[in-house]
Amino acid sequence: MRSGGAQKIPRPDNSRVIEGNPFQGIDTSALDSIDDVTSALVAFRPDPQLQLPQASARPSAVLVGLFQSGRGVEVILTRRSHQLTNHRGEISFPGGRLDDGETIIDAALREMQEEIGIASTEAKIIGELNGMATVISNSHIVPVVARFEVEPKMQPMNSEVDRVFTVPLRELTRIDTYSQEYWVFPDREFQLNFFYLDDETIWGATARMLFQVMMLTVKHKTV
Repeated sequence: MRSGGAQKIPRPDNSRVIEGNPFQGIDTSALDSIDDVTSALVAFRPDPQLQLPQASARPSAVLVGLFQSGRGVEVILTRRSHQLTNHRGEISFPGGRLDDGETIIDAALREMQEEIGIASTEAKIIGELNGMATVISNSHIVPVVARFEVEPKMQPMNSEVDRVFTVPLRELTRIDTYSQEYWVFPDREFQLNFFYLDDETIWGATARMLFQVMMLTVKHKTV
């Protein structure tokens, strides 16, 4: 595997790697086309039950931004500040909690502009992915997917973000980049996705969202 940078992953002692790479041996060329990715995500219908937070969870949204480049379809990612209370130094999408009266899309676009300086008018909303809960921050996150017709200008705009960068979706399928692990705790079990880059590791909810985008796209192309 690639080095994955300096981030420390809080693995339990009994974690284990799941052998195999689901992207190997299948056609992943759709990940090079923003139109193919868009078609797959427009056709997807999220599970209605997964879009609703439990009573105690805080409704949140993230913006999964995609654009076409000479390297294929690239996704916009951030590294959270090490000064934050939760998920410090982790790779994430721009996002946060809903303000009063906001929709999921409103919140995702607002957080994108506040965190990395991309105006909401530049984004074309494609759709939503399945919502998911995070344990540490007690949030229920709905990912909103958007495309950009050209690579947007972006930079960290506040103290929550250390870095903004992009990576091609196709690169994330590499055998030295993608891995799955099985984590067991006394009260729950998890199957987690990991993407190891040369200088960063993408895992947790962000990796789960990326995996969903990628698998929806490659499966849609083969239908």
